[in-house]
Amino acid sequence: MPKYVLTFQYDGTNYVGWQVQPKDASVQKTCQEVLETVLRQKADLTGAGRTDSGVHALAQTAHIEVDTPLDLYRFKSSMNGLLPDDVRLLSVEEKPEDFHARYSAKGKIYRYHIALKGKESLFKRKYQWVLPYREFDVEKLKQGAKRLLGEHDFKGFASENHRGAASYDSIRTMKRLDIEEGEELILTFEADGFLYKMVRNLVGTLVDVGRGYFPPERIAEVLETGDRKLAGQAAPAHGLFLVKVLY
Repeated sequence: MPKYVLTFQYDGTNYVGWQVQPKDASVQKTCQEVLETVLRQKADLTGAGRTDSGVHALAQTAHIEVDTPLDLYRFKSSMNGLLPDDVRLLSVEEKPEDFHARYSAKGKIYRYHIALKGKESLFKRKYQWVLPYREFDVEKLKQGAKRLLGEHDFKGFASENHRGAASYDSIRTMKRLDIEEGEELILTFEADGFLYKMVRNLVGTLVDVGRGYFPPERIAEVLETGDRKLAGQAAPAHGLFLVKVLY
């Protein structure tokens, strides 16, 4: 059976996340319903991973298997003609039979957008965390961020969803953490994988460092102890974007 990888872009504001939920609108459910209408057959859309409620994606990947080869141009046009305005199919590409959107992935890139007090944008505020703090030390945030690079046990930065599972593996390698200063403060994370709400928990803790609530050394302490209670609260979902899934 021919296998294809589909790359979607979406505004997560009106969705409960990527993953199908029984009663609520999810991105996966929305895409799958349109997919089955276009293909005129049942089809399983398997994503590279889930994004939480309110999180956006610049490029989320998923794969499908179909009975007959697709006309890629016609398929993409038909999908985008039926998808809602806040979801777009960016590309369609045929893949080998052994390709899997999730298990073939080598890593992911996420980006988080922050606006410091007085620098918020009227037109971007739906997609950035507007901080209320009058004083904020970006250099201290950077000092804390440096401690996240490399291979660590990130258990202390994971939310509770899977922390008790017997097969739970919380070792990850943070390959890149870039911090851009300008109209926004943009944090870009690249790792071989991310735990449940890990990026939002990292951002929340780094913001606590920047506002002086925690010292930069708190980052290393959370990594060493794995104690979630030592870390900050999760940053709001609306500032987070899945940038790319790496293969």
